[in-house]
Amino acid sequence: MDQQDGLPPHESGEQGTSQEVAAEEAAERTREIHLTMDLCLRVGEMLLSSGAGAADVTATMRSVADHFGLRQAEIDVTFTALSMSHQRSPDDVPVLMMRHVMQRDIDYEDLTAVDHLVRDVLTDRADLYLARSRMATIVSLGHAFPRWAVTIAWAVMAAAVGVFLGGGPVVSVVAAVAAVLIDRVQILMARRRLPFFYLQVAGGAIATILAAAVAATPIDVDESLVVTANIILLLAGIGLMGAVQDALTGFYLTASARLIEAMMATAGIIAGVALGISVADGAGIPLGPLVPGRLGDTDLPVVLAGAAVSAAAFSAACYAPRRAVLPIGLITAVAALVAQTVEVNGFGRAAAAGVAAFFIGLVAYAVAGRVRVPPLVVAVPAIVPFLPGLQIYRGLTFLADGGYFVSQGIFALMTAMSVAIALASGVILGEYVAQPLKREARKLENRLAGPRLVGPFRALTRAERRALRRTSGE
Repeated sequence: MDQQDGLPPHESGEQGTSQEVAAEEAAERTREIHLTMDLCLRVGEMLLSSGAGAADVTATMRSVADHFGLRQAEIDVTFTALSMSHQRSPDDVPVLMMRHVMQRDIDYEDLTAVDHLVRDVLTDRADLYLARSRMATIVSLGHAFPRWAVTIAWAVMAAAVGVFLGGGPVVSVVAAVAAVLIDRVQILMARRRLPFFYLQVAGGAIATILAAAVAATPIDVDESLVVTANIILLLAGIGLMGAVQDALTGFYLTASARLIEAMMATAGIIAGVALGISVADGAGIPLGPLVPGRLGDTDLPVVLAGAAVSAAAFSAACYAPRRAVLPIGLITAVAALVAQTVEVNGFGRAAAAGVAAFFIGLVAYAVAGRVRVPPLVVAVPAIVPFLPGLQIYRGLTFLADGGYFVSQGIFALMTAMSVAIALASGVILGEYVAQPLKREARKLENRLAGPRLVGPFRALTRAERRALRRTSGE
């Protein structure tokens, strides 16, 4: 008998071996938990930094975690950080991991790649280790578009905005040149880690100074329309709509952070325009009465064409896949026609924007499936021409002037908020109506309840995953 444990030597050896095997299995399981949580956080970081809503990010992370067996994971998403915790049993110490979102550039190419990766994971086409390898590849690879092509896309968007504002070809050309200068200067400033506020100040100053310089020449140009066409590129309408979307889905902390960011970005533009006016006055350049945000008279065909081109150019500037650019332009043109029809019939701008957004949300789901991109990639660029950025700018400008203009500023900000709510709620309602119409989304899970703009619409059952593999020829 073994004197230490009272067991025969062979039984003591078997017990030691079983304990070692159990320890190795527990260590391997712990390692898989850590790897799964890290993958979920990386997926969430990519989605959040590319403009996805907090509800979409949370639901996507939870789908991936559930698929890999982490069914009791707790996920928390804020504006700048993501956290995830898991506790296997009440006796175990919970595991907590966090990631901070450092970069917030909209990148629809990476967003689409991550969306495809998540779908492959949920259909058992990619296991944990392959998914992590593909995720690392997505992060490390460059873009299909070179950076100079993005600059050209911003120039095209500025020119299109100048057209449908009623500025004519001269305003469009000057706005395109200013957009190129703004984009290149902001790239240089971003490389030096300057805060986003100062990038906005530089953009507003460049647009104003260039408009003043052109006005000093014999060229007949409307300085106000030139500045307006350029500051639309810098305005924070998307941030405001994202704030409303997060508020509607219950993420109030993230909504508040997005709202503050939108206001700071717009305040930067106001400071930049004021700086540009001061520089022009100091240089002795005559600058007429500048009214940024003024609109000209435009015919309906020009409005539709300008809206379509600006939305398509915005999607290209955000690295949307090429196959989605043309459908985005066509959807935007039809949505602009819908909005114009509603507004002409006596309804306000908020109602027109809401109906147009509902159409976009309804159509984006089906079109996104055709071109193999998340609905977010189609919906957000199509909404860009309807964003209330100019109302935000006017409101903050009037508030800064004080006195009699305070009431006008409050009215402009309330108008901007109503338009943003109409846009966000319209898109969400359109997605809500469209998704059950698709066969793949007949039975949404309770935890994924509500409209989705990116990520899986529901977790597939085991039988559905087998059927999908058979129809795919695997």
